[in-house]
Amino acid sequence: MADEATRRVVSEIPVLKTNAGPRDRELWVQRLKEEYQSLIRYVENNKNADNDWFRLESNKEGTRWFGKCWYIHDLLKYEFDIEFDIPITYPTTAPEIAVPGLDGKTAKMYRGGKICLTDHFKPLWARNVPKFGLAHLMALGLGPWLAVEIPDLIQKGVIQHKEKCNQ
Repeated sequence: MADEATRRVVSEIPVLKTNAGPRDRELWVQRLKEEYQSLIRYVENNKNADNDWFRLESNKEGTRWFGKCWYIHDLLKYEFDIEFDIPITYPTTAPEIAVPGLDGKTAKMYRGGKICLTDHFKPLWARNVPKFGLAHLMALGLGPWLAVEIPDLIQKGVIQHKEKCNQ
């Protein structure tokens, strides 16, 4: 179960109404508008709470997304590329986020750097179709994954801050 702070953050993300995926042509355009509105609101809320932690952009069709996310640990910023494709069965099926720079560095990851969201996030997504969108994926999928995995990988010495690598 999510903590109170997470519930508050998620409650401020607009829910989506259009149940459409990339194959649905005109409806997909409407869904994409809702996705962007939801993402913009989530990013604005994060900035207002001094919790800005990712940037996303997409191809023209809105089917391939990419960007950067970062995690602050001991006042050091660790930055990672992220990418994902919108599944054909979206929004019934959640996208699989990949963090290619961490591929093979943790057991909670599949080949190609796709993070494991199976146990906790995917059942939650399934209960909230079509209301959940990409902002929810970031808030309830990637964000918690980073919060658990990155400190562990740093503590084990699997990843190091770029400044420490240059010394």
